[in-house]
Amino acid sequence: MFTALDVRLRAGSGLTLGQLELLRFVDEHPRARVADVAVGFAIGVGATSKIVDRLERRGWLERAPNPDDRRSSLLVLTDDGRAAVAAAVPVFDAGVAELLAPADDPDAEAAARFLARARDRLEQERIGLPAG
Repeated sequence: MFTALDVRLRAGSGLTLGQLELLRFVDEHPRARVADVAVGFAIGVGATSKIVDRLERRGWLERAPNPDDRRSSLLVLTDDGRAAVAAAVPVFDAGVAELLAPADDPDAEAAARFLARARDRLEQERIGLPAG
């Protein structure tokens, strides 16, 4: 499903699914730092920083000084970043609706609830988070 959505997003908006999710995270967490994104996605800080660098080069994201900690910076969506997200979200939503259309039955809803509970438990117990 991830790959199918990624292909549709690239063709329909120019963003990858990973880029869209990271940009949405930053938009929803206005004082996010690279470390916050790393924890949110359960990936290493170094990998997150490289992804942020690429998004900066595309003009979708920028690092702003952190007034509370001069050693870190805050991530901010640019106007181009907001426009890219706005263009990608309808493509994403349509792709999800199409891919999940056959799953509108009680079994699918139960599976979704189970997976949400499983993810919550893993996050609460910090299982699978990166070490660095």
